[in-house]
Amino acid sequence: MQQGANTYVVSWGEAFPLGVNVVGGKAWNLSRLDRYGFKIPCGSVLTTAAFQEFIDYNQLSEILKLTSLQINSENLGEADDVLYRLREQIINATIPPIVVESIQERLAAEGLDNKAVAVRSSASVEDSRQASFAGILDTFLSVRGLENIIEAIKGCYASLWTPRAVAYRRKQNIDDLGLLPAVIIMEMVEARSAGVAFSCDPQSGRRDIYVINANFGLGESVVSGAIEPDTYFLDPPVYTLLPEIKAKKLGSKLGVTRTNENGGIYLAPYDDLRLEPALNDEEIKRLGLLITRVFDSLGNGEEPQDIEWAFDGNDFILLQARPVTTLPDCTFEAIKNQPTVWSNANYRDTVPIVLSPLHRQILKDIIDTIWITAFSNPGYPVPNGIEFSRFFNGRLYCNMSAVYWAHYDCNGTLPRDLTFFWGGHQPEIEIDDQSPFEGEAGVRRQKTAVRSMALIAETAANASDILSGVAVAANNLAGEGFESLPDHSLIDKFEDLGKIVKSYSEKYAWLSGAGGLPLGILMQNLFGVLGPKTPMVINGLMAGGDASITSADHGYRLVELAEQARQDDYAVRYFNNRPFTPLLWEQQLPENSPFKQAFHNFIKEYGHRAVYELDVINPRWQEDPSYLLDIIRTTMATANLDDLRARQKEKYNQAWAEITALLPADKLEGIRKTIADAQQGAGLREMAKSVLVMALQPYRSIALELGNRFARRDLIDEPSDIFFCTWPEIFSILVGEWNGMGLKSLVQDRIATHKANEKLIPPDIIQGDKATHSQPAIIPSGNYLQGVGAAAGKATGIARLINHPGEGNKLQPGEVLVTPSTDPGWTPLFLKACAVIMETGGYISHGAIIAREYGIPTVINVPGVMKAIQDGQIVTVDGDEGRIILQ
Repeated sequence: MQQGANTYVVSWGEAFPLGVNVVGGKAWNLSRLDRYGFKIPCGSVLTTAAFQEFIDYNQLSEILKLTSLQINSENLGEADDVLYRLREQIINATIPPIVVESIQERLAAEGLDNKAVAVRSSASVEDSRQASFAGILDTFLSVRGLENIIEAIKGCYASLWTPRAVAYRRKQNIDDLGLLPAVIIMEMVEARSAGVAFSCDPQSGRRDIYVINANFGLGESVVSGAIEPDTYFLDPPVYTLLPEIKAKKLGSKLGVTRTNENGGIYLAPYDDLRLEPALNDEEIKRLGLLITRVFDSLGNGEEPQDIEWAFDGNDFILLQARPVTTLPDCTFEAIKNQPTVWSNANYRDTVPIVLSPLHRQILKDIIDTIWITAFSNPGYPVPNGIEFSRFFNGRLYCNMSAVYWAHYDCNGTLPRDLTFFWGGHQPEIEIDDQSPFEGEAGVRRQKTAVRSMALIAETAANASDILSGVAVAANNLAGEGFESLPDHSLIDKFEDLGKIVKSYSEKYAWLSGAGGLPLGILMQNLFGVLGPKTPMVINGLMAGGDASITSADHGYRLVELAEQARQDDYAVRYFNNRPFTPLLWEQQLPENSPFKQAFHNFIKEYGHRAVYELDVINPRWQEDPSYLLDIIRTTMATANLDDLRARQKEKYNQAWAEITALLPADKLEGIRKTIADAQQGAGLREMAKSVLVMALQPYRSIALELGNRFARRDLIDEPSDIFFCTWPEIFSILVGEWNGMGLKSLVQDRIATHKANEKLIPPDIIQGDKATHSQPAIIPSGNYLQGVGAAAGKATGIARLINHPGEGNKLQPGEVLVTPSTDPGWTPLFLKACAVIMETGGYISHGAIIAREYGIPTVINVPGVMKAIQDGQIVTVDGDEGRIILQ
């Protein structure tokens, strides 16, 4: 049965919704580039339906099946004659008249009937994550006239059956007959320069640099490897408008590809400009910005892209883009033969969410900078380009293999000890030498460990100045706001903010170390006396200390506010209103309400914080305090800070009694001081996070202003859509590199992808192509689950499974809070709970620090606990033994 002619040849716009099975991978990627506003050549796609029509019309189906059955991996080398005869049959066959008519009409409609075109294969799995087919299927350049185009199309079909194409399919385990070819017909670009570009270094595996190969004339001389091209290396733009050129290597460029007047191409000798760069510095940076946009648009900021481009002297035109399917692993030499394990350990505490496209690369750079400086500043060699973080389906994962090795080889920390503090359910790397401080390597590790301690001590001494300096710098940069600034000034503000954030990121590891080191010293001092009970006793010693822990302090203040609201008639009426309208609190509470004044002060001090606050897409509490007001509303009847303080004191006294019973009196004062240092350290660690959030606040403010501007200019539908753009895309529009056409479609598709990713259950571990979810822990005969005790004491209550703080109203006072993970934004919920259970988390994670401070029995890092415990089930949380007893 014949299909309609319009199913055989489609435009770029029509190709996108049809997908790869109809237009092939190369054409679908081009249709996406067109949809997202990139400049690509005028052209169209001959669909896989046209190929099927060709096969049926020429009765080739049986010969294709027979050939496929005849050839296997063992006899492939002997099949040249069989494949040659099949290709001859295809080339001598006839394109059906209805298909030819469709091609002719489309060429005329697009003004290509008398122009040179490129005819390119686009197979259904080509240029995909599974297989690139790079150089496997044929392309015909500078083809003129309908008759020659028809012959080129048949040449594309026949190229499916070359020995190299069949061998590639066997290697990739791709079915011969399941792979259907489409064909691209697009205008040739009059290129001054052309080549390929990668949003990575395909040779070294580095993902932190771009590589551009360029030559004068058409890009075929570069793609085919016929000449030595120029090579340019760039730093991707993270905190700046444009990428920075790292290095340039001028190639010999002894030839240049040109087009024949009557069709076809040839490689001509080239002496005139071969000593000149094919692109100047400004053009290299412009292309670098374009590479970033392709990486963000087609690769979602996760998959490196391989791009063919041409430059006509004014504009860059993209000829294709596809994922880089294989990259060598960039890691430490000592563990290169061990698998790289990506884990959500600890990251699930701070950034468990699918992050907004706007903020992804900045946050990744912050975290990677923290890791790199933690090891490189003491003098430990960190390999160039190693990634400590990577995105998978929009979520950030940690390279735990690299983290384990670097901690071991730099500071002598064994993997099992790091897991205790860090958390996670990942396998640990294999370490042959379990005595890291022995031998020549041990001496080196001692030296770097000492230098690390010195950096921690130096940072601790200057912590107050560092923290206040960053806070002041961020506030000064924001000034009175951004509404009155012209577009170019917003770019300047963005770049100035980047300097503040990058500088702070380089100090953050040592602030965090200054926060955690005293706790480690306390544990070391007590372990000789208390043995395995040490963590349990420390949990009690850290309850209710004199130090200010900002994440805990805002919880205390919320308890006080709930008590105050209970005594304030205006507040009582407001909170009892139905419906409850938290966003109208300022209008509905009178100025003489004591609660209102107190809440104003709270917002002034803590309003820069938020739930999942490291992503600037999330409203700050000063913008939307609904979450806080709901916590106050649901705890008004039970809030009692005196009771909380009494429980803390009781836990502290119990722990202190254990120590005094075992240590002589002359040792106690030193231990007491170390406890105070550990409490101060916990406060510093939490304050460092608070100041980081404060430094990120201007990014949100700039984004909100740009969202309003872009919406007014009809570049996006809603101001909030700006968070589904990226900074390079925004700046490309602001500086005139892009007119913004296609941005609405890009945002629409990203929002759909974001929602789909949020519905996915994120794996705990990713190793190669294998993703692993934590299975519910095995329940032994004692009917309990084992984890890590993070805060002392026991409590029994109804388990309430809460996946997001926004579900916090389900948690009733006195119930057990069961969560996948927590960050400081969860803290207010702790005050409703009698105990806390976390699926992930380490001993020094934010949730563990706050739970110890509050004295709430807590067990962390229990694999699969969200599946093992039923909502509403009665459980006992034993924070001393790290157990959850099921009833």
